[in-house]
Amino acid sequence: MNFTISFSQLLPLVPVMIVALTTIIVMLLVSLKRHHDLAATASVLGLNIAALWLVKDLYLKVPSADVMGLFTVDSFARVFMLMVVIASLACMTLSHAYLSKFKDNKEELYILLLASVTGAMLMVSSTHYASFFMSLELMSIPVYGMLAYTYHRQRSLESGIKYLVLSATASAMLLMGMAYLYAYTGEMSFAISAMEIVKALHEPLVVIGLGLTIFAVAFKLSLAPFHKWTADVYQGAPAPMATFLASAAKVATLGLFLRYVYTSGALVLDGVMTVLTVIAILSVFLGNLLALNQNNLKRILAYSSIAHFGYVLIALVSTDISALAAINTYIISYVLTTIGAFGVIALMSSPFNHEAEAETLEDYRGLFWRRPVLTATLTVMLLSLAGIPLTAGFVAKFMIVLQTVAVMNWWLAGVIIIGSGIGLYYYLRVLAVLYMAPIDKPNLDAEKHWGKTAGGIMVLVAALLVLVLGVYPEPMLKVAEFAKIEVLQ
Repeated sequence: MNFTISFSQLLPLVPVMIVALTTIIVMLLVSLKRHHDLAATASVLGLNIAALWLVKDLYLKVPSADVMGLFTVDSFARVFMLMVVIASLACMTLSHAYLSKFKDNKEELYILLLASVTGAMLMVSSTHYASFFMSLELMSIPVYGMLAYTYHRQRSLESGIKYLVLSATASAMLLMGMAYLYAYTGEMSFAISAMEIVKALHEPLVVIGLGLTIFAVAFKLSLAPFHKWTADVYQGAPAPMATFLASAAKVATLGLFLRYVYTSGALVLDGVMTVLTVIAILSVFLGNLLALNQNNLKRILAYSSIAHFGYVLIALVSTDISALAAINTYIISYVLTTIGAFGVIALMSSPFNHEAEAETLEDYRGLFWRRPVLTATLTVMLLSLAGIPLTAGFVAKFMIVLQTVAVMNWWLAGVIIIGSGIGLYYYLRVLAVLYMAPIDKPNLDAEKHWGKTAGGIMVLVAALLVLVLGVYPEPMLKVAEFAKIEVLQ
């Protein structure tokens, strides 16, 4: 086997290399001189260059390319990479303000975040079990440190440790599943091993291997019944890092999972379809029902995310690859709303003002009377998550229901409608708190001029996009339709 690699072969991965190079540059800058603003600026600059490169490739419709048989950089990979980079930029802008009063070293957070983004970008283009695992771990391992970064807060340290232990368990499960599949097929490429999987629909090694692999990814996506860790980890994590986990990390994992199930032959097995259907239904109902009695906004959003990925899974099992456009639409909407909702929490919080962040509903009581624009922003995000018309969330949920109904899968469409009805209750419950009579002395509050900060501008832009795409969804639908998975041999 020839292991010679030329730059032309790696050219499709230039955006990933830009982020990786930025990681090294920030590391060198930190070693020479600790300066929070310098590290943050270099990190943001690197991500912006990567984003512009991806936009250029998408605009010019650069052909799909295979990289060493490990990655396929197609329109699907580029769109998902761009979503990861945008979500990560949002997290960085929130982190800069959030860490302004942090008493210890701040710069290492950007190194961890950039390393995780590198792994996330590689995940969505992986077409080989080796790149599948390596990129997933490159994304996950820095997250352990990011979640526990404000270690003075007990819940933050607990969050990092919980995610470390449970994520390691999922990784072991994933490796075992890959081992079973390799033992039978003798291949590591998704597309090539799919040929053997299709021939052996009921082979025990294949069934067990696919099952373990799907369960491991279901953990990373916090799908039921592998969801138990989600609320505790979100609650304990620093608000900007919870944003990253809920947006960039989830998008990358879902992108990897979609490419895997569509190219590995997994959907040919009736048993796999049944398992995915059960996971989807459990996620919708458990996610929504567990959120009903929560008084912590982070936990509400955590359980809400379980339900939202359940809706995505319903679209996946309802039909074949034609559902991809509807799924992509939903993910674009989800990223924008999640960035906005968690962004408001980050703007209201600081790691050393109090032991706890602004996460309980009591912290948001009467927020409208103190911060009307910030309240309007959070209102837009919650309405979008609920699927209310004139928001991007409504368009996305409509596409999912339309895709399900198109194949006469009425009972799964009913699951989406019932789940959305349950979700509407707890979203409106949060909204009611925002407009209640204010308390005299709030424990936590956003800065008076929050809208002039980088994080505040980012949140406002996200809210504006959610509204614009709800009224005029054509750009979102075109991007979703353009992002197609290709199999290159």
